[in-house]
Amino acid sequence: MTPTFTPRALKNEGDSLVIEWSDGATHRLPWRTLRAACPCASCRVERAKPPQIKPLFSILKPAEAQPIAPASMKPVGNYAYGIAFNDGHSSGIYSLDLLRELGEQAARANR
Repeated sequence: MTPTFTPRALKNEGDSLVIEWSDGATHRLPWRTLRAACPCASCRVERAKPPQIKPLFSILKPAEAQPIAPASMKPVGNYAYGIAFNDGHSSGIYSLDLLRELGEQAARANR
């Protein structure tokens, strides 16, 4: 299945991925949003669990204390991108359809 829209340009702009689409739309997706929406099986299982009560005081691991950023981003065929994050997570494959959907959600939230 070929995506309806394809990216013309992808840019790492600090805390966000900026995607310019073939239909002229441009979306800014914070890396934190992309990491939270990771489509891999283990992340989907974690998101499906009921929320846990967090301790009042917790010690952050070094990876948790730094801002989420990409370590690398590579195309997967002509339909997706694999993103490795600086927290060591690298199993998410983000389809173009998912990136477009997340971009549309972000655009609506910023209106």
